Order: sequence, then C-alpha cells, then structure tokens
Amino acid sequence: MTDHRELDVVTSRADRILAIVALALLGIGCVFVLWPFLSALAWAAILASTCWAPMLRLDKAFGGRRAMAAAAMTGLITLVLLVPVVAVALGLADNLNELGQAVSRIVANGLPDAPDWLKDLPLIGQAMFAYWQKMAHNGKVLMAELNKVSEPLQSMALTAGRVAGRGVVDVALSVFLAFFLFLHGEALASRVRVALVRLAGHARADYLLDLTKGTVHGVIYGILGTALAQGLLAAIGFLIAGVPGAMLLGVATFFASVLPIGPPLIWGGAAIWLFQQQEVGWAIFMAAWGFFLVSTVDNVIKPFIISRGSSLPFAVVFMGVLGGVLAFGVIGAFLGPTLLALGYRFIGEWTAE
Repeated sequence: MTDHRELDVVTSRADRILAIVALALLGIGCVFVLWPFLSALAWAAILASTCWAPMLRLDKAFGGRRAMAAAAMTGLITLVLLVPVVAVALGLADNLNELGQAVSRIVANGLPDAPDWLKDLPLIGQAMFAYWQKMAHNGKVLMAELNKVSEPLQSMALTAGRVAGRGVVDVALSVFLAFFLFLHGEALASRVRVALVRLAGHARADYLLDLTKGTVHGVIYGILGTALAQGLLAAIGFLIAGVPGAMLLGVATFFASVLPIGPPLIWGGAAIWLFQQQEVGWAIFMAAWGFFLVSTVDNVIKPFIISRGSSLPFAVVFMGVLGGVLAFGVIGAFLGPTLLALGYRFIGEWTAE
C-alpha cells in the first residue's frame, strides 16, 4: 500500500514537472514568435492606455458602436503620429538627395577659399587654414580626400535609411495593433488585473495599475509630447526661414529636447547660419521663433504637464530616449523613456521603506 502511495506521489510530481516544462517551452516559443513585434506591441499598448479616455468619449458619441469608435480613434492617431513620421522619413530622403547634389557640386568645383578667421584660431588655426586652402578650387584633391572617408559615410547613410524605414514600419504596425486593443480593451484589462490579483492581492494590484497608468501618462504627455511639439515647431520655423534640411533639423530638435539646452543649440545654430548668409531679418526671425515658441514649450508647458503626472529624474529620461533609439530604432524614442520610467517607479516602490 505504501509503495502504491509513493508511486502516485512520484507520478504526480513527474506530471507537474512535465506540465511546467511544457508551459515554459510554450512561453519561450511564443516569445520567439512575437519577438520581432514586441516593440510595436508595447507601443500599441501605451497608445491604447494613453488614448483610452478620448476613446470612451468616441464610443459614447457613436452610440456604443465600439468598432466605429476604435476605427475613428485609430484614424486620429494615424493623423497625429504616423503621418508626421512618414513625412519626416520622406523629408530625410529629400535632405539626403539635396546633400548629395551639394556634395557633387563641391567635388566638381572644389571648396571655396578658407575664411580668414580660421587662421586666428589658437593652436590649430594655421594648420586648418592651410589644409582647407589645399582643396580650394581643386576638385581632384578634394575627391582624393573624400575617398578616405567615403565608406564610413556610405555605411552611416545606409544605417540611417534602415532606421528611418524600420521606424515607419514599427509605428504603422503599432497603430494597426492599437485598433484591436481599443476594440477589446476592457477584456484585456480585466485579464491583466486578474493576473496581478493572483500575484499581489486585490489592493496591491489596484495600486500597481494606478502607478503604471500615472507613470505612462506622465512620460507620454510630459516628455515625449513636449519633444514632438518642439520638433514640429522647430521644423515649421526652419521651413519658413528657408533653412536647408528643415525636416532633419526638426528631428534633431526632437531628440535634443531631452537636454536642457538642446533645442537652443539647433535653432540658435540655424540663426547664426542665416546671419552668416547675410539674411539678418530671417536670422532675427529664427532667433525669436526659437526663443518665444520652441523654448517656451520646454520651459512653460512641459513643467505644467509633468507636474500633473509624476516627476522623473533627468538621467532616466535621457538614457531612455538614447537607449530606446539604439535598442528599438525610431520608435524607441517613444518606447524607451516609458519603459525605463516604469521600471524606475517599480524599483522605487519595491525598495521603499
């Protein structure tokens, strides 16, 4: 009798171990299948969470027709998010084309004469002036120098093109997935809550959900919303002033917005360039546009929005943007800070006394 009981216990343990192994293998297989789409899926979930309140208003306006409300919300997100990303990608392509044409003209004719102020630079001024003059009005010498760096530049251009293309695909896929999250949002949220309740209890689960919601909304509205606004305003200003590469500079402003003095470096540099081109009026316009519009978003609107959510250390935001771009491409600029901020909040909560 005892032997039968021991055999039953061993069999039960073996069955349990096999079930755990099977579930683990199934989970690993699902992760491998979904791995190429994880970044888009995560961003779709963030979009759905952030836009859930207006989604409910649309649902009410459409008389409870959830599919129509989800389609309308997805269309709005497409206009606000996907269209600008596609425009930026096309703008980058145009800028690269213009850059290629400018380089071709310079290679054919050589560089212009070096500016006199270059000689006055301490230590390296004379050497730089002599090196520049060697290539002035001499396309063959310039071409020989450019050949030394042609391969790295080509590799950099190809990498930039791949990143831009991947960004468009990821954003488009995330918007597509967001439609289904809008459609079945309540059921998915209920399952997530049930899983958290089983892991942490009812009270703790509600607290963690509120913490997640507040952190995600604070990052999206406060930091990334500010970055998008600054990049868009800066690009409009560059276009009005006739600054070449306006879309590229707008993207640079978007990424530089995480730095306290990042955007002024971009629009200030554009104003200086316009002044050097004898466009004094446009230089003054660019400086005024950058100071009163682009920087006002950062100095006035951003603190107000973040104060409604949860304040985050600058290092978390900075590493989130740069690390997100390196890890996930263009969409990482949105996804990186959100994930890092969420992890920061959870670690802070877990280690709090």
